[in-house]
Amino acid sequence: MYQILIKKGRLVDPANQKDEICDILIRDGKVQKIAPDITEAEAEVIDAAGKVVMPGLIDLHVHLREPGFEYKETIATGSRAAAHGGVTTICPMPNTNPVIDSAERVRDLLDRAKDAPVHILPVGSVTIGQAGKELADIQGMKAAGAVAISEDGKSVMDTLVYRKGLKEAARCDIPVFAHCEDKSLVDGGVMNAGKKAEELGLPGITNAVEDVIVARDILMSKEAGNRLHLCHCSTKDSALLIDMAKKQGLPVTGEVCPHHFTMSDDEITEDNGRFKMNPPLRSKEDVQALKEALRDGIMDVISTDHAPHGEEEKNQSMKKAPFGIVGIENSFALGYTELVKGGYLSLSQLVEKMSVNPAKVLGIDKGNLAEGKTADLIIADIDTEYAIDKNDFLSKGRNTPFDGKKVYGKVEVTIVDGKIVYREEA
Repeated sequence: MYQILIKKGRLVDPANQKDEICDILIRDGKVQKIAPDITEAEAEVIDAAGKVVMPGLIDLHVHLREPGFEYKETIATGSRAAAHGGVTTICPMPNTNPVIDSAERVRDLLDRAKDAPVHILPVGSVTIGQAGKELADIQGMKAAGAVAISEDGKSVMDTLVYRKGLKEAARCDIPVFAHCEDKSLVDGGVMNAGKKAEELGLPGITNAVEDVIVARDILMSKEAGNRLHLCHCSTKDSALLIDMAKKQGLPVTGEVCPHHFTMSDDEITEDNGRFKMNPPLRSKEDVQALKEALRDGIMDVISTDHAPHGEEEKNQSMKKAPFGIVGIENSFALGYTELVKGGYLSLSQLVEKMSVNPAKVLGIDKGNLAEGKTADLIIADIDTEYAIDKNDFLSKGRNTPFDGKKVYGKVEVTIVDGKIVYREEA
């Protein structure tokens, strides 16, 4: 019988309104006991004094690239990267090759992931091949194990097809994860439209590219009656529109990525692909609005949109480089540094955004460390400053503008199903 005894850590468990110093005994993959002082001779002891113990993070928005683009990332490397970042459950997007658009492909993905160190919950596509023309088998994908549907990487631009998809999602009771981008309005843009784009001589992407589809999707979901989760929101008006939807009592949730609440387009130093992501880094005004929306409970979730690419693809002009940023290995640190130390959220509220609320969006029994619950948890040092080093990443991707950034919140131990899947080397 394998047991772990975590001693004297600060347990931050917002699902159970706990923030206290205690011991935690893990046995047979479950949280067996939580008490001020536990003795168990047979257990492996982890000294967590001065550290924080939290439920494992749940990332609703990850690109694992397998099948089809294994040179960018694999299920093995992406899931190890997740464990490194304290993420114990990940939802890979369907824009692989082939696209995850059928029950058979959902089952294939789960079979490929059977040895992964973290939980992998697939997201299926809305349409066949993500071509936007014919609905995928949404009911079949859910039965096979898909937890949501998404056309991520693009929007379904044919509104009639999309309406049918939303109604089918409502019928099947599966959430829709919406990538909001009016493709025709992008017009060749590669970064946020503004002074920095003009300075660098690069075509810009306006806020309206996102905002018009956010508005469309909210209104269409209101009609269809489905659950809508808006991915990687980047603009102040996205927050405004989500607030309006919530005030109407609509089942709409919003997600913000760490890069969008940490960095503005003003901080882009050169025309290089590491700064190119979709949506782009926005204005300081948008960054501030997103922080306030997270603080005020308008934005529910922090996810990463972890999107690895090859070094040669990204290390070129934004005009040629693909969109995408890796982020699963430093999401907690950026969230803690920018939002908790920045005064926008308490640590408990950050855990809600990164664990409790994502579990609610999916309707799964996670993000909770009560006795008897699955032992998915992490131990982190929130007091010691360190520099993000892309060379330490376990992901194949190194495409980040945060290399060298000083942060707090290093994940030291990740436990999944009661087993240690990552431990920081001494």
